Amino acid sequence: MTDNHVFTESLSSARTLALFIVLIMVFLALFAWSWSNVGWSGWTIAFLCISAFFLFYVFNYRTLKIRLTSETLQLTFGIFTWKVAVSNIKDCYLDEDTIWRFGGAGIHFMFIKGKYRAFWNFLEYPRVVVTLKEKKGPVSEIAFSTKHPEQVMEFIRSGLD
Repeated sequence: MTDNHVFTESLSSARTLALFIVLIMVFLALFAWSWSNVGWSGWTIAFLCISAFFLFYVFNYRTLKIRLTSETLQLTFGIFTWKVAVSNIKDCYLDEDTIWRFGGAGIHFMFIKGKYRAFWNFLEYPRVVVTLKEKKGPVSEIAFSTKHPEQVMEFIRSGLD
């Protein structure tokens, strides 16, 4: 892989954005109903906080940016960025597990077949799994969505030892 060779991709999901906006509206409606009936209460505050939480999701999880160079794989979702040195990548493969099993868009962490995996995904796109030579914290695999899984895997494999 040459040093100036770069793969970049930006993914977004209208369905995910719509879901988060609907959730904001639902919890804002519950906040308004609660506030008009009982004033400030624990539930009123909770409904307002939950709607603010989904507002953060609307802005932060709008776009997944992938940047792959001969030296690093970088994933960015809003204020969150994950970098992996290509020299720390052992292998990559297409995630064949049912996408709905892991649920949700955004960033998630869970054990899959005994390995702790970080997910950076939208539900409607395929995922590439990158296996690390050395764990980054507890994470030994990273899965991320892409519209071009074959191209991404070919790019990564061309830089592996």
